[in-house]
Amino acid sequence: MTLLNAAPRWYVYLLECADGTWYCGITTDIARRLKQHDGLLPGGAKYTRTRRPVRLLASRECKDRSEACRLEYAVKAAPREKKLKELHGKSL
Repeated sequence: MTLLNAAPRWYVYLLECADGTWYCGITTDIARRLKQHDGLLPGGAKYTRTRRPVRLLASRECKDRSEACRLEYAVKAAPREKKLKELHGKSL
């Protein structure tokens, strides 16, 4: 299989914003997405635009987009004190 035919790797990530709030999202390229959230590249979430800079707290690779979306939903639904545990401790 060549790289052109390889399925993208999906990641769920958790950011800490400058104001102490957390932001969760999914991406296929964490480095690019972090730059977008920090305003170094076009894009990024409206939520993080007024809360820069951001820093990566944690990330987890998922087998496909569907798994990443389910994990993102679970992390967002969890109370703050359980978000990191949800991201790292749960197998889908």
